[in-house]
Amino acid sequence: MSAELDFIVPGDPAQLTGGYLYDAHIVDELRALGWRVRVHGLRGCFPQADDEARCTLESTLATLPVGRTVVIDGLALGGLPDIALAHSGRLALVALVHHPLADEHGLDTVVRRCLLASERAALSAARLAITTSAHTAARLADFGVQRDRVRVVEPGVLPMPLAAADGEPPRLLCVASLTPRKGQDVLVEALARVRTLRWQCELVGSTTRDPAFAASVAQRIIASGLQARITLRGECDLDALRAAYTAADLFVLPSHYEGYGMVIDEAIGAGLPVLATTGGALAATLPAPAGLGVPPGDAGALAEALRLLLADRPRRLALRDGARRARECLRSWAQSGSAFAAALRSGIAP
Repeated sequence: MSAELDFIVPGDPAQLTGGYLYDAHIVDELRALGWRVRVHGLRGCFPQADDEARCTLESTLATLPVGRTVVIDGLALGGLPDIALAHSGRLALVALVHHPLADEHGLDTVVRRCLLASERAALSAARLAITTSAHTAARLADFGVQRDRVRVVEPGVLPMPLAAADGEPPRLLCVASLTPRKGQDVLVEALARVRTLRWQCELVGSTTRDPAFAASVAQRIIASGLQARITLRGECDLDALRAAYTAADLFVLPSHYEGYGMVIDEAIGAGLPVLATTGGALAATLPAPAGLGVPPGDAGALAEALRLLLADRPRRLALRDGARRARECLRSWAQSGSAFAAALRSGIAP
């Protein structure tokens, strides 16, 4: 196949969430390998697509020549199966699935069923599906995708300065957009249960993707009387994010579900001990010597794990040392880019 590719994402490609960062890094690495990649950001609302979204995906695909390989981020593909099916005969469509749309936390039953049916149909139009974890690859069997049509390309991680991670009182860091799936409300509840211990916590992540949820988290913090101890930092650029990792002593991720959990690798890259849930792929993403896992959505279990790590400094430092060892095994984005190129070449027949 020609090393020429169109890459389609919903909205602004420069967004700083995990899925968009994955897409951007892969594009950069493919270009470094000599691929000619054009990135298209679609207007409109996704994944429950509105008319503008429908028109922009249709017009984008219609302009591409017959035989072109097109990677479509699953957030854009899953809600518009009819358009994908209409172009599947003339284009080599590749679905990039970070996690199934219906696995988003907090969806009502009708929306979930609609997204399941829609994404199943959309995936049938793709010659190949690339996922970011083995967990998501296995999940695609529920959508009727044959295993030989799936490739796994896990994310890479940028080099991070090594954190000392030995401060007292410990500084906790959570990096995630404030949305229901990320579970910051559960984290605030858990922190309220360990208020008698010494700690500070910083929540880094966009407060504009779901303003109502972000406002509810802010209100929980005030209602718990923790506004002097929990800081809502908002979204950060790369330099500020690296500084936040370097200043932290313990990384916490309370997500209900993750298709991979790139921030876990970032935390390990900084040599931080990690406390995360086991939601989705997180159980496999977090190396056991580097952290602890608790069930998602369980504020009591999260509080008990926090109590253990905050009160037992030797245990926390042992996990820090485990993270520093695991740091040496992290993938680079160059390795992920090479794996993505190999997946395209092996999965798309000439």
